[in-house]
Amino acid sequence: MPSAFCCGKSGGGCVFGNDDGLNEILDRCKQADGFVFGSPVYYASANGTMISFMDRLFYAGAAALSHKPSAVIASARRAGTTATLDELNKYLTINQMPVASSTYWNMVHGSCAEDVKKDAEGLQTMRNLAKNLAWLLKCVQAGKDAGIAPPSPERDHRTNFIR
Repeated sequence: MPSAFCCGKSGGGCVFGNDDGLNEILDRCKQADGFVFGSPVYYASANGTMISFMDRLFYAGAAALSHKPSAVIASARRAGTTATLDELNKYLTINQMPVASSTYWNMVHGSCAEDVKKDAEGLQTMRNLAKNLAWLLKCVQAGKDAGIAPPSPERDHRTNFIR
């Protein structure tokens, strides 16, 4: 079993990523302009596979994701979507990723794909999200074209709350 912080020492990959394709995904992330992450809701949370994926992706590949516009979406039968959106958005905001929004929370409802197709407001929200993310991607590109670099974060202070 690898010790703590092995991904950071591996040169930008996940030490477990060769078995399940995570390092291949990280390579694709380096080329991507932006991201949409989504999950079904299980017990008012993103599903466990998604959380494990996000933990590993953001720990091993933060540099490939930082400052790239992104959005999260959730799909549920009834409830738990706002908790799931909050849970997933935290990955983006801790990694300095501009977050695209919509005209309502980024969620759709239904027990199956056919039900979701009947969620007119949810689908409208997704279309507006897509437009806003496309606009944000164009704004970031225009900034790059104008020579505007992303800000460099301060990283000097790491403290805990025990004094």
